[in-house]
Amino acid sequence: MRAAVYEQLGPAQVLHVTELPDPTPGPGEVRVKVRVSGVNPTDWKSRAAGPGKQMPFEYVVPNQDGAGEIDAVGDGVDPRRLGERVWLYLAQWQRQQGTAAQWVCLSERQAVSLPEGVDFELGASLGIPALTAAHALMCDGPIDAKTVLVSGGAGAVGHFAIELARRAGARVITTVSSDHKAELARAAGAHAVVNYTEGDTLGAIKAAAPDGVDRIVEVAPSNLALDAQLLAPHGVVILYASTDEDPELPVRPFMLANAVVRFMLLYGITDPELEDAVGDVSAALAEGALSALQLHRFRLEEIADAHRAVEEGVVGKVIIDID
Repeated sequence: MRAAVYEQLGPAQVLHVTELPDPTPGPGEVRVKVRVSGVNPTDWKSRAAGPGKQMPFEYVVPNQDGAGEIDAVGDGVDPRRLGERVWLYLAQWQRQQGTAAQWVCLSERQAVSLPEGVDFELGASLGIPALTAAHALMCDGPIDAKTVLVSGGAGAVGHFAIELARRAGARVITTVSSDHKAELARAAGAHAVVNYTEGDTLGAIKAAAPDGVDRIVEVAPSNLALDAQLLAPHGVVILYASTDEDPELPVRPFMLANAVVRFMLLYGITDPELEDAVGDVSAALAEGALSALQLHRFRLEEIADAHRAVEEGVVGKVIIDID
């Protein structure tokens, strides 16, 4: 099969396309003919060199997310799954081969049925961003009739967080950094959009949520001081991303609010929590409540350019057409 690989850590140019043996599914696994592979920040960060980092395998086929059809099943898997259209998540986590290849084998639970009418592009866009959004929103209980603040509503996690929060009955406020991103956030369903590059961000959010915010889906650790001033009593902040610099945590404001500051990494949540997130995303998908971000398409031979686009912060979703 044709696959993109890297054999050393480093910048995007270490990626190249080669031929690998066609994989065979093991017990409890399915083999998926990958049609579209999704690229996330975690994919280039895993590939990038850094202090103390080493190659986990002789080579790695990158990318955690994707979509395609099941064309082979291992022992213990219902053969009726053959031909099923599926979306994939965490395909390369602690494994050598991800979705940047013509085929990938993985646990059957990581190949989730795509509803009729949902295309592979949207399926490949889900995975890490949609599951992160679902867990962040729901891990502290229902959000029906609550106010949710989504930091960075034009990003992949932010986009799905807005849509999933709306579906769950929340009032959604989001922050963005440009007029274009504001349009994207409104299209996703945000009730109020605040451009944090213009004027008084704290005042604008407080005007939209005079009683405070019940839950904050946070992308930037530097926003924690702002979040502390926005939370309603017993509110929750869920931080799902990190930077090289750790800001000081404003303890007293959070304490006065009896708040929860939760740090999450999708790879480390429990299996039941992951199953709940998959269930939420699947139900929303079946209801037509999720939509694709602006797509940036690349061919497999252009995988270095695809990874570079994500690393440079392109607005929208980068996908790779495998065939």
